[in-house]
Amino acid sequence: MSTANQTSPLDENTRKSIVRELDHFSSAPARFLEAWKRGVRLAGPQFFGMGSPRADLDHAETKWDLCPKMNLIDRAIGVMSSGEKVFLAALTSFYNAEDGGELLKRAHVQGLADFGGLDLERRAVIAALLLNYTGW
Repeated sequence: MSTANQTSPLDENTRKSIVRELDHFSSAPARFLEAWKRGVRLAGPQFFGMGSPRADLDHAETKWDLCPKMNLIDRAIGVMSSGEKVFLAALTSFYNAEDGGELLKRAHVQGLADFGGLDLERRAVIAALLLNYTGW
């Protein structure tokens, strides 16, 4: 009997890697929402949600409860500081890559190194969002 048609079991490192990723991504949506709420607080709750900014942030149970208000952001971003623009544009890019990408261009972000101007708290939010993003 030939062994060419038989599949070999996964080696221990591969198995551990798969288990680690499955564990991570099974709880990623909750961690994403936690980071998203921190980002909304920092960027300004008025730019997110559907109703009262404070009520939306306090009662949000899913990321859908805190969708960016793209029309408002598009109008307001022009008068913000450089750091505010970069951070808000980065947040919106998780929601909508095309619109967020346009805002990142308007904020003069050409690559990840341009996030280097953000403070530690905002960098940590973006890092947590990236690590726990599973799609919008």
